[in-house]
Amino acid sequence: MVYFLATFVFMLIVIAIMAVGVIFGRNAIKGSCGGTGDCVCTEKCDKRKKLEAEQQAEQVITIRRDLKV
Repeated sequence: MVYFLATFVFMLIVIAIMAVGVIFGRNAIKGSCGGTGDCVCTEKCDKRKKLEAEQQAEQVITIRRDLKV
């Protein structure tokens, strides 16, 4: 019973520490597709697909603008 109580108290402390991080607005942990580096996912997440589409659209706009000059 002592081990159970010690584990329960430890888990409560860990949860409280995580709650403090959320309260102070710490950034969320990001996975491989959520970061700014190369995506190593086999199936890219929606956020990553949207980001890549926006980057490609910006490149097309830049190329068109450069060709008009």
